[in-house]
Amino acid sequence: MITRAGAGPLRRLVVLRHAKSAWPEGVPDRLRPLADRGRRDAPAAGRALAASDCLPDLAVCSTAVRARQTWELASAQWGTPPPVRHDPRVYAADVPDLLAVVHEVPAEVETLLLVGHNPGLEELVLDLAGDGLDDTLEQVRRKFPTSAIAVLAWHGTTWAALAPGTALLTGVTVARGRKEGGKES
Repeated sequence: MITRAGAGPLRRLVVLRHAKSAWPEGVPDRLRPLADRGRRDAPAAGRALAASDCLPDLAVCSTAVRARQTWELASAQWGTPPPVRHDPRVYAADVPDLLAVVHEVPAEVETLLLVGHNPGLEELVLDLAGDGLDDTLEQVRRKFPTSAIAVLAWHGTTWAALAPGTALLTGVTVARGRKEGGKES
């Protein structure tokens, strides 16, 4: 059951888990780049966001290399990408850390894209969603894989009003690019 956050405009929090990363030997976690599959999936995530009319007014992205690369490849699919804030607090964040970042978003932003990592993103989606359309909540509970996109909708006058159980999970997509020859990765 959704606990109403209050009156105000419809807002959307779009959560994007970074695309598949590589594991090069000797490279610190924060510096791991995208794998080949990730470089195919990140643009597919950008196309999926455009196709579902979920282009953000602002993006907040982890400072980890794989998240930054995901943002760059996804946003390159749009005519004019929105402003982005690279926030080190999103890396390895738990739900309270992620909510603190979201609560700082200016009120004029109606759609926010958050690009980061699991388990924090999955837990954030499940914490904020008081309900979900169709089987969206079950999909996230089963798995929130790389390149997964979750869309949460809620009403509020400021982002600081977003609280656990106040949003509706309206969609979940897992973006996948195609290998040469048309086979899915």
